[in-house]
This record gives sequence, C-alpha cells and structure tokens, in this order.
Amino acid sequence: MRTLAIGDIHGGLQALIQLLDRAKVTKYDALIFVGDYVDGWSESAQVIEYLIDLSKTNDCIFIKGNHDVWCEDWLRTGYGEPVWLMHGGEETVESYQGFSEEDKRRHLDFFEAMPLYHIDNQNRLFVHAGFTSKEGVTQEINQENLYFDRTLLEMALTMERRVIQSPQSYPYRLKNYKEIYIGHTPTIRFNSDLPINALNLWNVDTGAAFTGKLSAVDIDTKAIFQSDALPDLYPNELGRNKN
Repeated sequence: MRTLAIGDIHGGLQALIQLLDRAKVTKYDALIFVGDYVDGWSESAQVIEYLIDLSKTNDCIFIKGNHDVWCEDWLRTGYGEPVWLMHGGEETVESYQGFSEEDKRRHLDFFEAMPLYHIDNQNRLFVHAGFTSKEGVTQEINQENLYFDRTLLEMALTMERRVIQSPQSYPYRLKNYKEIYIGHTPTIRFNSDLPINALNLWNVDTGAAFTGKLSAVDIDTKAIFQSDALPDLYPNELGRNKN
C-alpha cells in the first residue's frame, strides 16, 4: 500500500481526477490531502462531493486549510467573508448552485470533521501551512497558524544551505518530526512547478489555484505525480489568476 500526499486542489476537479489516474491510485492506496479543496476553479462543490465518495473506497485523511475554514463558515452561516469572496469564494458559491440544503449539510459535516493536522506512526506530520511552537503542533497556541503560517517553509528554505555547512544549526522546530508535508504556499512563487523539498519539509502545493499543476508525492519513495496545468484543463476560466 502506498501513501500519497496530495496538494491544494482549489476547485480543480478535472486535475484531481487526472492526477489519481496518472498515479494509478487503487483502493489499496492511502491518500493524505493537505487542504484547500475549494476556491479558484469552477468545481469546488463537485470536488467535495468527489472526495466524500473517494473516502468510501480509500483510506483518506483530509487536512483543513484556510480556504476550507472560510467555506465551512459560509456553509454554516450563509455569510461569506469579503476576503474569502475576493480570493476564490465567489466561484465556490456559484459551484453550489443546484446543490440541495441536504447536500450542503453533508458538505458542512465533511468540513467540520477535518483535522488541522495528522501525525502518522512514523512521526511524519501533515499540516496545511505550518506552526510556530518549538514543541510542535500539539503545543501551538494560535490554531490559525496551522492553516496560515508561512514561516516554517521560509525557515526551511533559508536554513537548508546553512545546515549543509553547519549541521548543528538544524532548526529546532523541524526536529520534532521525521518529515513534514505542507501546502498553502504555491511552489510557483519559487519558480518551480514541482513539489519543493527543503531539509525534512516537503511543500506539495504546486500552484493549482493559479497557473500550476496539482501534485502528489509518494511519501516513501518520493515519486511525484502531476496533472496538467490547471489553465489547460479549464481554458475558459481564470481561476485565481484574476486576483
């Protein structure tokens, strides 16, 4: 059985289907999604419906991202935060046209059940964004850091070269875990359309919300699987490129 860590989907159902097909995913594979299932492309509600069905055949873990927090609040209250609507929320609201109140309730239940992080039996951490506590995610005082923090990635990228020269400078935060898998910050910001590895941290968000691809990493072999670039799959849409 493989375990795949899968990056931010952002409403790109066609990319998700293509990625799972290219990775030749079977019911024996475990799938860990690092969050941000909605907001951007036109099929956010359809992504959630697909993931609910997928969880019936595969061992799946769905980490909650910041966009999922916003969508969950909207499903619960009917009110969409302006910052959310400006960053893909409008497309998500539109995607729910034709979905019944019962459907929306099922989706709300799905969001509410999402953990903010997962630690597997080999001490590998999966979290949407990062954390700031030197003791790790279980001691994080501000839970919003788990789906908003970018300092963990920035630190790993900054310290990688220094650690090569001076191993004793390995960041204490990263020592808490064998490996860490995150999303949240598109790797295309660093001129890469592939997942980025720095020290023991992997960022698997390869910019599917924008001009990038949807990616998965086999956490044991480090094999990488990818969809086509999202603008090629949704040629008549802008996704979040308009923001």
